[in-house]
Amino acid sequence: MSDIKKFMYVNRKAPYGTIYAWESLEVVLIGAAFEQDVSVAFVDDGVYQLIKGQDTTELGIKNFSATYKALGDYDVNKLYIEKESLDARGLTLDDLMPLTYEDENDNWAEKNSIRVVSSQELAELFEHSDVLFNF
Repeated sequence: MSDIKKFMYVNRKAPYGTIYAWESLEVVLIGAAFEQDVSVAFVDDGVYQLIKGQDTTELGIKNFSATYKALGDYDVNKLYIEKESLDARGLTLDDLMPLTYEDENDNWAEKNSIRVVSSQELAELFEHSDVLFNF
């Protein structure tokens, strides 16, 4: 039996206006640094966290969206976006940042980290996780 637990981080909040998105990203990176099996789900307004071209100038706060591009360097390559949440907000995969990782098992080929899944598929992923963190 493996000592590595499966951690699922669930992001439900928009990226700015609360601290939830930033705190989630920090905790994900910490978990990955300790070589845990990390997955991240984006549902409800959490899908806005991955929108490309974010500009926080008028908000007067730091834009941390570029940090998501570092996830692949930490072996965080299982990012799940709930299709129903995208659809409800009129978004598609093309509206999201391109997030990739290099697959060492496939001659370091660059692969997409984002997977769009149905709410049913996401529920199954939650069920197979050892620990769920909700943000």
